[in-house]
Amino acid sequence: MHAILLARVPPEAAGDLAQEVFLQAWTSIRSLREPAAFGGWIGALARNRATDFARRRPPETDLTDGPAAGAAPDVQYEAAEALLAIRALPEAYREPLLLRLVEGCSGREIAVLCGLTEESVRVNLYRGFRLLRERLGTAAKS
Repeated sequence: MHAILLARVPPEAAGDLAQEVFLQAWTSIRSLREPAAFGGWIGALARNRATDFARRRPPETDLTDGPAAGAAPDVQYEAAEALLAIRALPEAYREPLLLRLVEGCSGREIAVLCGLTEESVRVNLYRGFRLLRERLGTAAKS
């Protein structure tokens, strides 16, 4: 669920929103009709919470200054740059990539959380990683 939020909101807001989603889930768990659908249900709660957050907040600014030329790479800057690159990808790739990279979810777990088939998850991960490498300039040279 945290990765679902990271795909849509700034990293500093994801933790607080995750707590809000868990609180909402706790108070409305009785509305869940099928216990096996819990993953998809809580994922939908997270998506809705992120949408509400985006409506209340002005658009975030892009990274303006990178590390100084010749300076050692700043890991925090690189992580922020990677997250922005992921968030710029088509929506179909964002959640699966973050669920894999941040949460370490398996293909089956991603399928349940995103409401996709495992085959769709494999395709989305493959295409998403390929686009991400291109955008970050780390595509393998042939």
